[in-house]
Amino acid sequence: MEFFSLQSLLIFFLLSLIYLYLHFQLSKKKPISKTGFKICPLVGTLLEFLKHRHRFLNWTTDVLTSCPTSTGVYHRPGNIDGIMTANPLNVKHMLKQNFDNYPKGQQFISLLKDFLGQGIFNSDGNLWKVQRKTASYEFSTKSLRNFAMQSAREEIQTRLIPLLKNMNHPIDLQDVLERFAFDNTCKVAFNVDPACLGGHGTSGAEFMQAFEDAATLSSGRFLYAVPFLWKIKKLLNIGSERRLKESISTVHDFAEKIIRSSRGLKKRQGGRTRICCRDS
Repeated sequence: MEFFSLQSLLIFFLLSLIYLYLHFQLSKKKPISKTGFKICPLVGTLLEFLKHRHRFLNWTTDVLTSCPTSTGVYHRPGNIDGIMTANPLNVKHMLKQNFDNYPKGQQFISLLKDFLGQGIFNSDGNLWKVQRKTASYEFSTKSLRNFAMQSAREEIQTRLIPLLKNMNHPIDLQDVLERFAFDNTCKVAFNVDPACLGGHGTSGAEFMQAFEDAATLSSGRFLYAVPFLWKIKKLLNIGSERRLKESISTVHDFAEKIIRSSRGLKKRQGGRTRICCRDS
C-alpha cells in the first residue's frame, strides 16, 4: 500500500515538473499577449472553449475584436488547430483572390455531410466547380433575377407589411424576417410557396423549423470538446444525433414532395414547355 502511495506521489511530482518546464519554455519563446485566444500548455484553448462554448459566437467576436488584425490562432487537443479571422482583407484573399488554396477540408465536409451531402456548400475541387458552373448559369439569367424581385415585392406587399401593421403586441423580428427570407428562397429555388410568413401551422413552417434545427444541430458538431463523440451518439442514435436524424428526414421528405410535384407538372405541360423554350 505504501509502495503505491509513493509511486503515485512520484508520478504527480514528475508531471508537475513537465508542466512547469513546458510553461517556462512557452513563456520564454513568446511574450504574454493580452489579445487573442488564451493558449495554455498541453490543453491549448480548450479551457476557454469549454467556458464560453454556450456563447461561442459572442466569445469569438469579443476575442477577434481585441486583436489588432482581427485574427486569432487557436489550438485544441485532438489535432484541432486553426486560424479565425474577421478581417475583410483576409476574407477577400481567401474567398475571392485565392479560393482554390483554401478548401473546406475533409473534416469540415464529414461534419456536415449528413445534412448537406456533397452539394455546392459542402464540396471541394472539381465537384464544387461543376456545381458552381451550373448554379452560376442559372442565377445569371435575367428572367430569374426578375422573378426573384417580383417574388420579394409580392411577399412584402401581401404578407410582411400587413403582418407588421396588424401587430398589437411585441414580436420577434428576427423570426419574422427569417420566415420572410425562407418564403422567398423557396419560391426562387423550388417555385413553391411554403407560406411560413402566413403562420406557424403550415407544412412549410414545419419544413422551415426542421431545416433550422438540422442546421443548428449539424453546426453543433463543431463544438464538441471530444471531436469523435458525435459519431458515438450517431451510432447509438441518441441525444442530438437522433434529433438531427429526425430533422433531416423531415427536410428530405418535403424536398422529395416538391421534386415529385415539379416533375409531374413538367410532364403534364411538356408540350407548352418546349414551345416556350423555342420562343425564348
